[in-house]
Amino acid sequence: MAKPIDKPVTLDRLFSKLGLASRGVAQEWIVAGRVRVNKAVTRNPDVWVNLQNDVVSLDDQHLQDTVKRFFVFHKPKGVVTTHSDEKSRTTIFDLLPKEFGFIHAVGRLDQATSGLLLLTNDSQISSYLTNPANDIARIYLVTVRGEFTETKRQQAIAGVMDKDERLQCHSISAQKISSRESHLEVVLTEGKNREIRRLFKALGHEVTRLRRIQYGPFKLAQLQPGEWRELSIADAKAMIGITI
Repeated sequence: MAKPIDKPVTLDRLFSKLGLASRGVAQEWIVAGRVRVNKAVTRNPDVWVNLQNDVVSLDDQHLQDTVKRFFVFHKPKGVVTTHSDEKSRTTIFDLLPKEFGFIHAVGRLDQATSGLLLLTNDSQISSYLTNPANDIARIYLVTVRGEFTETKRQQAIAGVMDKDERLQCHSISAQKISSRESHLEVVLTEGKNREIRRLFKALGHEVTRLRRIQYGPFKLAQLQPGEWRELSIADAKAMIGITI
């Protein structure tokens, strides 16, 4: 079981230790004026706080050193992976019960992408799963316009450049190929921003459907859009090989 936060920490570090956000994201929230310490807006991420004595809130919701939780969620197409959206679009957290508390997504799926999204308030798990050094496989079902050839498959695995950034996948297997469209299973081992869509666009193919079905050992299985299932923190860590 995680140790309670009973010592002073900087405000940005508090969010990280609670598993609510990285320090970088927390700093953005703080500077934007979304965080209060003892009812006063605080824009300095380096302020020292102690949850045993100070009341800290984000968007007027008090932060607490809560029990760690882990969810497998089927993100529907058309919702965004964020806590709040400046365009007032529906977010994944609009679909989840408020009693889940402050949980965050492990990585992101763009608005047009559906499928497996992991949610937790355990920063140890999310840091492990998103660290490129750990080569955690993400598996996607991808539909693209046109015939996806063997030459294109080899190019995708070798990597292509897009705006000075190399994009590549670990593997691609064809499920169905025709002149009209191709159905593929794509495996990535790192999560660059919109990597699959950008990769296939660079290869001359528009992605018309994108769904993630697996992230590391966690599978979408029979979950329907908007549904979730909870795993214990102990089970989640055991599945990815983290010693509690």
